[in-house]
Amino acid sequence: RAVRALRRTPVRVLPPQGQRTAEPPAGQAPERPPPPPPAVQRSEAGPGLWYEKAAPGDRRLGKVVTIAKSKKFRDNHGKVLLEGHRLIKDALQAGAVPQTLFFSTVGHLKELPEAEIKRASLVKVKFEDIKIWSDLVTPQGLLGIFAKPDHAKMSYPAAQLTNSLPLLLICDNIRDPGNLGTILRSAAGAGCEKVLITKGCVDPWEPKVLRAGMGAHFRLPIVANLDWESVPSNLPAGAQVCVADNKDPGAQTETTAVPGEAEGASSAPANPKAPVKSRPEAAREQEHEEEGAAGIPELATQYYHEDWAQTPVAVVVGGETHGLSVDALHLAASTGGKRLVIPVVPGVDSLNAAIAAAIVLFEGKRQLLRRHGQEDDRQRFPPVG
Repeated sequence: RAVRALRRTPVRVLPPQGQRTAEPPAGQAPERPPPPPPAVQRSEAGPGLWYEKAAPGDRRLGKVVTIAKSKKFRDNHGKVLLEGHRLIKDALQAGAVPQTLFFSTVGHLKELPEAEIKRASLVKVKFEDIKIWSDLVTPQGLLGIFAKPDHAKMSYPAAQLTNSLPLLLICDNIRDPGNLGTILRSAAGAGCEKVLITKGCVDPWEPKVLRAGMGAHFRLPIVANLDWESVPSNLPAGAQVCVADNKDPGAQTETTAVPGEAEGASSAPANPKAPVKSRPEAAREQEHEEEGAAGIPELATQYYHEDWAQTPVAVVVGGETHGLSVDALHLAASTGGKRLVIPVVPGVDSLNAAIAAAIVLFEGKRQLLRRHGQEDDRQRFPPVG
């Protein structure tokens, strides 16, 4: 019996279907499953998290720079680049889908929700490489490639939704990334219901806009790249549209600004550094003004602190170079909207577009709260000291 037992063939464990390897030759022991590749290691952030060490020449690393700098690539491939713990954490909590996370130390992963980052490819890279890719002076060592968020599928913070007001913002010809990011941050702070960004504005997913927005992209819906024909369909029924303009109701008619000079809000005269126009060109502009500025509708003009915030209401803010478009004025006129002016000291040029937007939006918030009979400003905003 002992001899027969020695001659028996040992039991061999087969791997699952589709993973079976070739049978070993007779007389050889079966091979053990190969170990994981040395580039794949288990991270210390938690069980079930795996990360890779980026090899030299890893092509995924080059995509970071491409996504960051190319709007065409972002649009065609539906990807955006986020940098820093706060921005990436806000994106994950709002339901944005991560695809690849690049980090310099495993400790960066501990600050992110584990359940969310399990869906992404985790790649460990050298901090020196991140410094090369990053535009920040002091990079945090964490970058993420995300699928471009869809505002209709996002889960915005409950506190933001609770404090949301029937107040919308429409961005018109905002070309500066820092201005747009600051405007979005102000819109989130004022409790805007939604932000509409028309064609001609800078891409809201550009890295500089994201940094200036400080997470505003993941606190309220942002609908971008709209043409003016589709703007009304993105407004609530019965919304009145007002425009922030630099036409001072107390100024003389000869100093009235034309729409192309609107820069958020101002009462200053025309820019003295502007190029001098020829007499025929000036005459044509004067003729347009006398005829209603070539079809530009007339809007009632008032100071921003006067009563204007109906329910619901939208505010259009124009860029500092091109100003408000004629389409914005037509939309305001069709809804019975007004021009809103922030008076400044004579001789001071127009306010920065982001500053003007913040002033008008928070005034609109104050008026809406008062109209809805909520607590007064002293209760909601107690005095300091």
